[in-house]
Amino acid sequence: MRRRHLIALACLSTAVSGAAWAQSYPAKPIRLIVPFAAGGTTDLIARIVAEPLGKQLGQTVVVDNKGGAGGVIGATEAARAAPDGYTLSVATVSTTAANPAINTKISYNPVTDFAPVINIAATPNLITVNPSFAAKDYKSLLALLKKEPGQYSYASSGTGGIGHLQTELWKSMTGVFITHIPYRGAGPALNDVVANQVPMMFDNVPSSLPFIKSGKLVPIVVAAPQRLADLPNVPTFKEVGLEPVNRMAYYGILAPKGTPTDIVNQLNAALKKVLADPAVKKRIEDTGSFVIANSPEEFAKQIKDEFEVYKQVVAKQKLSL
Repeated sequence: MRRRHLIALACLSTAVSGAAWAQSYPAKPIRLIVPFAAGGTTDLIARIVAEPLGKQLGQTVVVDNKGGAGGVIGATEAARAAPDGYTLSVATVSTTAANPAINTKISYNPVTDFAPVINIAATPNLITVNPSFAAKDYKSLLALLKKEPGQYSYASSGTGGIGHLQTELWKSMTGVFITHIPYRGAGPALNDVVANQVPMMFDNVPSSLPFIKSGKLVPIVVAAPQRLADLPNVPTFKEVGLEPVNRMAYYGILAPKGTPTDIVNQLNAALKKVLADPAVKKRIEDTGSFVIANSPEEFAKQIKDEFEVYKQVVAKQKLSL
């Protein structure tokens, strides 16, 4: 009886201390790891929400870019961080699905090694080319690449990233052959496509859209449920007969595995308030993204489902690093 009494007191003490910890959170600045270089869509979305999130929580949220290996370097560091709510990271399809699906040496499991907080936004992807490139629309691009196999290359945010695997999926369905040139993030890759060092890229709409609007990139085809208001003349992959390529990217927030549920829920509630702000919502939508703002459980399911999809793609297409 005495032993049961002591166990009950211990459990009560743990619950009280956990609640007290959550109530005092956050007591210092929070680090938000962006697993890609500055300038890409992941970085843009992170910086849009970081400042208003800090105001909601009463502490500064510091964006820390840790690019490399298609997002694996930053994601690995995030997975190994202390589960105290003071190190968060931005989750992308690259870091939680595409890269883990193709890279068996990754030291984290995207489904079990994180505590999902929220999916901030979904983003269409698209193929763009440098304005000097001979093809300016999908039909002519496909014809040119089939006529001259192996003569052209494409840039991506990194090996195993969504831009890489989505392009490889497109290649496998069309029979074209173009060479992959990986970068340490979408920003550097975009810069080289704009500078005509590499002729084309499969990238997220938000980071490519400013270059499209300024005439420095030409949009060819977009992965989205329907044509975008900003790009009304650009067909979707479904329209050109390639619906399996019509997948959007996501940008969410993760905490390390073991982060207290109270803290995860507090972060989710704060981010939902941030994303409900019309000014923040407009800034995200102006990038070409759609606000999602779901629950931790819903985001966890999205990650698991996307990971399974890309594992099947890797197996079917026999892709490897």
